[in-house]
Amino acid sequence: MQVPHDTRNALETVVSLVNTVPEADGTDGLADVEALYGFAQAHRMSGVGDLGPRDLRAVRDVRTRFAEVFAAAGPREASQLLNELVAAAGTTPQLTDHDGYDWHVHYFAPDASMADHLAADCGMALAFIVVAGEQERLRRCEAPDCGHAFVDLSRNRSRRYCDSRTCGNRLHVAAYRARRREAAG
Repeated sequence: MQVPHDTRNALETVVSLVNTVPEADGTDGLADVEALYGFAQAHRMSGVGDLGPRDLRAVRDVRTRFAEVFAAAGPREASQLLNELVAAAGTTPQLTDHDGYDWHVHYFAPDASMADHLAADCGMALAFIVVAGEQERLRRCEAPDCGHAFVDLSRNRSRRYCDSRTCGNRLHVAAYRARRREAAG
Protein backbone atom coordinates (compact mmCIF):
# COMPACT_ATOMS: atom_id res chain seq x y z
CA MET A 1 0.00 0.00 0.00
CA GLN A 2 1.49 3.32 -1.11
CA VAL A 3 1.20 5.85 1.74
CA PRO A 4 2.54 9.43 1.47
CA HIS A 5 4.99 10.52 4.17
CA ASP A 6 2.58 12.93 5.87
CA THR A 7 -0.11 10.25 6.08
CA ARG A 8 2.42 7.71 7.38
CA ASN A 9 3.56 10.20 10.04
CA ALA A 10 -0.04 10.86 11.08
CA LEU A 11 -0.71 7.10 11.25
CA GLU A 12 2.35 6.62 13.47
CA THR A 13 1.15 9.48 15.66
CA VAL A 14 -2.38 8.14 16.05
CA VAL A 15 -1.05 4.67 16.91
CA SER A 16 1.24 6.18 19.53
CA LEU A 17 -1.63 8.26 20.89
CA VAL A 18 -3.97 5.27 21.18
CA ASN A 19 -1.18 3.29 22.84
CA THR A 20 -0.86 5.89 25.63
CA VAL A 21 -4.15 4.65 27.08
CA PRO A 22 -3.77 3.48 30.68
CA GLU A 23 -2.33 -0.04 30.88
CA ALA A 24 -3.62 -2.79 33.16
CA ASP A 25 -1.41 -1.37 35.91
CA GLY A 26 -3.12 2.02 35.55
CA THR A 27 -0.14 3.82 33.98
CA ASP A 28 -1.34 6.52 31.58
CA GLY A 29 1.11 7.57 28.86
CA LEU A 30 -0.47 11.03 29.04
CA ALA A 31 -0.51 11.33 32.81
CA ASP A 32 0.09 15.08 32.90
CA VAL A 33 0.76 18.20 30.84
CA GLU A 34 4.50 17.45 30.82
CA ALA A 35 3.80 14.08 29.19
CA LEU A 36 1.61 15.87 26.64
CA TYR A 37 4.51 18.19 25.76
CA GLY A 38 6.75 15.12 25.47
CA PHE A 39 4.28 13.45 23.11
CA ALA A 40 4.12 16.56 20.91
CA GLN A 41 7.91 16.79 20.80
CA ALA A 42 8.39 13.07 20.11
CA HIS A 43 6.04 13.34 17.13
CA ARG A 44 7.45 16.65 15.91
CA MET A 45 4.05 18.31 15.98
CA SER A 46 4.27 21.81 14.56
CA GLY A 47 2.44 24.79 15.99
CA VAL A 48 1.99 23.45 19.52
CA GLY A 49 1.94 26.43 21.84
CA ASP A 50 1.25 26.58 25.55
CA LEU A 51 -0.54 23.52 26.87
CA GLY A 52 -2.59 23.15 30.04
CA PRO A 53 -4.98 20.81 31.84
CA ARG A 54 -7.80 21.63 29.37
CA ASP A 55 -5.57 20.52 26.47
CA LEU A 56 -4.72 17.31 28.30
CA ARG A 57 -8.42 16.49 28.80
CA ALA A 58 -9.21 17.30 25.15
CA VAL A 59 -6.36 15.13 23.83
CA ARG A 60 -7.43 12.26 26.08
CA ASP A 61 -10.98 12.60 24.67
CA VAL A 62 -9.61 12.46 21.10
CA ARG A 63 -7.52 9.43 22.10
CA THR A 64 -10.67 7.65 23.29
CA ARG A 65 -12.41 8.39 19.98
CA PHE A 66 -9.45 7.07 17.99
CA ALA A 67 -9.46 3.88 20.08
CA GLU A 68 -13.11 3.48 19.06
CA VAL A 69 -12.09 3.74 15.39
CA PHE A 70 -9.60 0.89 15.88
CA ALA A 71 -12.41 -1.15 17.48
CA ALA A 72 -15.05 -0.25 14.87
CA ALA A 73 -16.88 -3.24 13.42
CA GLY A 74 -16.83 -1.94 9.86
CA PRO A 75 -16.22 1.00 7.56
CA ARG A 76 -19.63 2.57 8.18
CA GLU A 77 -19.01 2.79 11.95
CA ALA A 78 -15.40 3.92 11.44
CA SER A 79 -16.43 6.58 8.93
CA GLN A 80 -19.10 7.95 11.27
CA LEU A 81 -16.58 8.26 14.10
CA LEU A 82 -13.97 9.84 11.81
CA ASN A 83 -16.49 12.27 10.28
CA GLU A 84 -17.45 13.48 13.75
CA LEU A 85 -13.81 13.88 14.84
CA VAL A 86 -12.70 15.70 11.71
CA ALA A 87 -15.76 17.98 11.60
CA ALA A 88 -15.39 18.93 15.28
CA ALA A 89 -11.74 19.83 14.63
CA GLY A 90 -12.70 22.49 12.08
CA THR A 91 -10.64 20.92 9.32
CA THR A 92 -9.05 23.42 6.93
CA PRO A 93 -6.72 21.68 4.44
CA GLN A 94 -3.58 23.65 3.55
CA LEU A 95 -0.50 22.78 1.52
CA THR A 96 2.72 23.42 3.42
CA ASP A 97 6.45 22.67 3.40
CA HIS A 98 8.28 23.09 6.69
CA ASP A 99 10.93 21.60 8.94
CA GLY A 100 12.71 19.92 6.02
CA TYR A 101 9.60 18.12 4.74
CA ASP A 102 8.51 18.41 1.13
CA TRP A 103 5.02 19.63 0.24
CA HIS A 104 2.25 17.98 2.20
CA VAL A 105 -1.23 18.72 3.52
CA HIS A 106 -2.08 19.93 7.00
CA TYR A 107 -5.76 19.48 7.76
CA PHE A 108 -5.81 21.61 10.91
CA ALA A 109 -6.14 25.37 11.16
CA PRO A 110 -2.88 27.24 11.91
CA ASP A 111 -4.13 28.24 15.39
CA ALA A 112 -5.71 24.86 16.21
CA SER A 113 -5.44 23.31 19.64
CA MET A 114 -3.34 20.19 19.98
CA ALA A 115 -6.52 18.08 20.21
CA ASP A 116 -7.89 19.59 17.00
CA HIS A 117 -4.51 19.16 15.31
CA LEU A 118 -4.54 15.45 16.20
CA ALA A 119 -8.22 14.98 15.34
CA ALA A 120 -7.82 16.60 11.93
CA ASP A 121 -4.48 15.18 10.73
CA CYS A 122 -4.75 11.74 12.30
CA GLY A 123 -8.46 11.51 11.49
CA MET A 124 -7.75 12.19 7.82
CA ALA A 125 -4.94 9.61 7.81
CA LEU A 126 -7.32 6.99 9.20
CA ALA A 127 -9.95 8.13 6.69
CA PHE A 128 -7.39 7.45 3.93
CA ILE A 129 -7.18 3.84 5.16
CA VAL A 130 -10.97 3.44 5.36
CA VAL A 131 -11.56 5.02 1.91
CA ALA A 132 -8.97 2.67 0.40
CA GLY A 133 -11.05 -0.26 1.70
CA GLU A 134 -8.22 -1.23 4.04
CA GLN A 135 -9.81 -0.86 7.48
CA GLU A 136 -8.64 -4.38 8.37
CA ARG A 137 -5.15 -2.88 8.51
CA LEU A 138 -6.17 -1.08 11.74
CA ARG A 139 -5.34 -3.79 14.25
CA ARG A 140 -4.55 -4.70 17.82
CA CYS A 141 -1.52 -6.79 18.77
CA GLU A 142 -2.37 -10.48 19.07
CA ALA A 143 0.04 -11.04 21.97
CA PRO A 144 -2.18 -12.00 24.93
CA ASP A 145 -0.43 -9.58 27.29
CA CYS A 146 -0.28 -6.61 24.90
CA GLY A 147 -3.20 -5.38 22.79
CA HIS A 148 -1.45 -2.25 21.47
CA ALA A 149 -2.84 -0.67 18.33
CA PHE A 150 -0.91 -0.69 15.05
CA VAL A 151 -1.47 -0.14 11.34
CA ASP A 152 -0.44 -3.12 9.24
CA LEU A 153 1.24 -1.64 6.18
CA SER A 154 2.75 -4.95 5.05
CA ARG A 155 2.02 -5.98 1.46
CA ASN A 156 0.00 -9.05 2.34
CA ARG A 157 -1.70 -7.71 5.48
CA SER A 158 -0.08 -10.45 7.57
CA ARG A 159 1.33 -8.53 10.52
CA ARG A 160 0.00 -9.87 13.82
CA TYR A 161 2.03 -8.06 16.46
CA CYS A 162 2.67 -4.41 17.28
CA ASP A 163 6.39 -5.19 17.23
CA SER A 164 7.76 -8.44 15.88
CA ARG A 165 11.01 -7.99 17.84
CA THR A 166 9.24 -7.92 21.20
CA CYS A 167 5.72 -9.34 21.18
CA GLY A 168 6.17 -11.57 18.13
CA ASN A 169 9.57 -12.87 19.17
CA ARG A 170 8.46 -13.47 22.77
CA LEU A 171 5.51 -15.61 21.60
CA HIS A 172 7.61 -17.51 19.06
CA VAL A 173 10.24 -18.30 21.71
CA ALA A 174 7.54 -19.44 24.15
CA ALA A 175 6.00 -21.70 21.50
CA TYR A 176 9.42 -23.12 20.62
CA ARG A 177 10.17 -23.86 24.27
CA ALA A 178 6.79 -25.50 24.73
CA ARG A 179 7.44 -27.74 21.70
CA ARG A 180 10.88 -28.64 23.07
CA ARG A 181 9.41 -29.54 26.47
CA GLU A 182 6.73 -31.64 24.80
CA ALA A 183 9.28 -33.44 22.62
CA ALA A 184 11.54 -34.07 25.64
CA GLY A 185 8.66 -35.17 27.87
